[in-house]
Amino acid sequence: MTTIAYARSGAGAPLVLLHGIGSSRHAWAPVIPALTGRFDVLAVDLPGFGNSGPIPPPAEPGPAALAASVAGLLDDLGITAPHVAGNSLGGWVALELAAIRPVASLALLSPAGLWRGSMPLYDRASLQASRWFAQHARGLLARLVAFRLGRALVLGQTHGRPFRIPPGYARTAIRALGTSPGFAATLKATTRGYQSGPPIDAPVTVAFGSRDLLLRRRSRHLGELPAGTRLGSLPGCGHVPMADSPAAVAALIAAASARAVRQGTKTTRRPLSARGQVSSTAASGTASTSRVISPAATCWSRPA
Repeated sequence: MTTIAYARSGAGAPLVLLHGIGSSRHAWAPVIPALTGRFDVLAVDLPGFGNSGPIPPPAEPGPAALAASVAGLLDDLGITAPHVAGNSLGGWVALELAAIRPVASLALLSPAGLWRGSMPLYDRASLQASRWFAQHARGLLARLVAFRLGRALVLGQTHGRPFRIPPGYARTAIRALGTSPGFAATLKATTRGYQSGPPIDAPVTVAFGSRDLLLRRRSRHLGELPAGTRLGSLPGCGHVPMADSPAAVAALIAAASARAVRQGTKTTRRPLSARGQVSSTAASGTASTSRVISPAATCWSRPA
């Protein structure tokens, strides 16, 4: 049995945060203060990453298996239909999670798995190179990110505004990438892309950063996404937008959850009296734009 590490804060409707490959729950740290005032936030280390143990062999730690582990954690915690936000691999895991248990809404930030056939060579080579450097040159990278130019060199492919990222956040990201025991097996298990299953009875919002240099157009085929998915953009943000514009990411998640409320999706709320409500002021950021994917029409609109 895999032990899953997580951090929980705030009060209100439950919200699960899922990170990307080679990352950890700490990737969400810039956004969490803006979310805890309205959500019971559960930031999860996926199996094989952060402080969570890997899925033991011979099982493959693909997105469906990772989702099943998260579902088990939610069952243990008594959370029935949470809002879910996922970045990169976490977005793919969120889709798989919604296929096996109720969710209130999905907010997917640069979700992985939307390629046709096998993962594009560029994506695979980029991830493997980043992993190698994080393993074999971690000390050098940790020193480089102390400087603005160094952060641009080290984080420029994954972040749209690397100059703004604190050195401590950058070092945590490097350490997570270099030490995650599940990286190689999970990367191998994500060779084939996401394939839709049963209909997802929850609103889905997908947004890509305008400066996402990792998941390029060949990795963004949207045909497998549920009809009615709202597609948006996070201007100025990269593949991991949480540190680029915490306010824009928090606003997108809030808009996704508001769609669920308007559509009457049921959630299990955590009483405000059980955890003190945490107030915060979000950092300034750029609002996202969006359009709706539907069988009948495509249109552009501002998220509610």
